[in-house]
Amino acid sequence: MSRNTEEFLPLSDAGMRAVAGPNSRHTALIEDAFHLLVETPGGGVRLKGEPKARAAARRAVNTIVARADSGVEVAESDVRAALISARNGEETQGSGSVLPIGRRGAIAPKTPAQARYIDDLSRHELTFGIGPAGTGKTFLAVAYGAALLMKGEVDRLVVTRPAVEAGERLGFLPGDLTEKVDPYLAPIFEALNDIMGVDAARKRRERGEIEVAPLAFMRGRTLSHAFVILDEAQNASRLQMKMFLTRLGEGARMAVTGDPSQVDLANLRDSGLAHAVSILRGVEGVAVAEFTASDVVRHPLVARIVRAYDADSAKS
Repeated sequence: MSRNTEEFLPLSDAGMRAVAGPNSRHTALIEDAFHLLVETPGGGVRLKGEPKARAAARRAVNTIVARADSGVEVAESDVRAALISARNGEETQGSGSVLPIGRRGAIAPKTPAQARYIDDLSRHELTFGIGPAGTGKTFLAVAYGAALLMKGEVDRLVVTRPAVEAGERLGFLPGDLTEKVDPYLAPIFEALNDIMGVDAARKRRERGEIEVAPLAFMRGRTLSHAFVILDEAQNASRLQMKMFLTRLGEGARMAVTGDPSQVDLANLRDSGLAHAVSILRGVEGVAVAEFTASDVVRHPLVARIVRAYDADSAKS
């Protein structure tokens, strides 16, 4: 292969380990994605292939290395996300969006859309995060709110979601009020435990610094000096959405997350998420962060499932 079909990228030791991966698994993924050869002779990586393939691989490598050099663990899912971004001509650089929180280390965006989302959360009083499942909308909002709480920038982290069944009639639930609503809030508890650790999250909940409650519990309240998250917002009615948004008090910020394609309300047109975005987009202090199937960071099959459903909806 001639010299003009290869290039060498000098990397840090952390960058080298991240690009190579366990048993060279990450370099194999890069090679398969862009149909070129990736060598790790020491001190960096050598890319051998056509110019277009090398350019895309370079973007992926830069994203992976930026994450590693920020002190964030690089998993296979991070590499796959970097490959998708590189195919779209994007790369995530720098550490400005890294959240210095997480029981397994700092939390960093996996895609450019996630990086823009974190930036929106930092610069606006109200941020909508909308898009398909698996794009990190809720997890990053919870992580951002937890970071503000631990830095003392807010007094409380409040997370709420509508108590709406996902297309099933579950009937009467036994137990007291807490036991009745906890099943609806389980995903939020899981995110908090994953970010902060079970013991730390439990202690802050006991002190009243973290509150997780159904949306109906927000009525009549003023939420001041808090970071407030409404999750699964597509299942809030228009009246509920207005009620929630007007809870914003002094020193508070809000994040509203949801997937407009997964409405479980009896009247789909009553969903408050799409309506709120349509009338509040462009209002000062409001940001709208939109995710697509290319931002899915769960199992790669999830992204393909989302695309298949999107295609079917488009035909309908």
